[in-house]
Amino acid sequence: MSKKEKETKTNAMRMLEEEGISYQVHSYTSEDGKIDAESVAIKCGQNVEQVFKTLVTEGNDRNFYVFVVPANQKLDLKACAKAAGVKSVEMIPQKELLKTTGYIHGGCSPVGMKKHFPTFFDETAQLFDTICVSGGKIGLQIEAAPDDLLSVTHGEYVAIATDK
Repeated sequence: MSKKEKETKTNAMRMLEEEGISYQVHSYTSEDGKIDAESVAIKCGQNVEQVFKTLVTEGNDRNFYVFVVPANQKLDLKACAKAAGVKSVEMIPQKELLKTTGYIHGGCSPVGMKKHFPTFFDETAQLFDTICVSGGKIGLQIEAAPDDLLSVTHGEYVAIATDK
């Protein structure tokens, strides 16, 4: 492996490789500041319904929960709380993301966080042979089978997304 290849490997990629999960990397430019999931989908030439964003919440029980939803959708917080088995959840402040997950805003992957958190993928992920999630760094997306991503994150499929 060249030095450049080693530098572009993220925790998410290393974890997928350790588990023997095949994936494809898509890169995109971020100089324009557009790093939201819908913009990333367009830049990567992907269907926005097939590109998923990773959102981190904190429950009323003070535990963190990870939700993965299509780029063109938002979280249904009541459905998320029900899935997590808590009374309520709310998005964590952006400034807490790095400390909590090891990832920054725009580069948060459900794979390879510094700690394992209960992870939930919107059930629509099952409609596709592959989905894209952040590769763990702004400018990188990982495309893999949703069941493989579910397996490596010990996640589950639930109905947690709603229209914007």
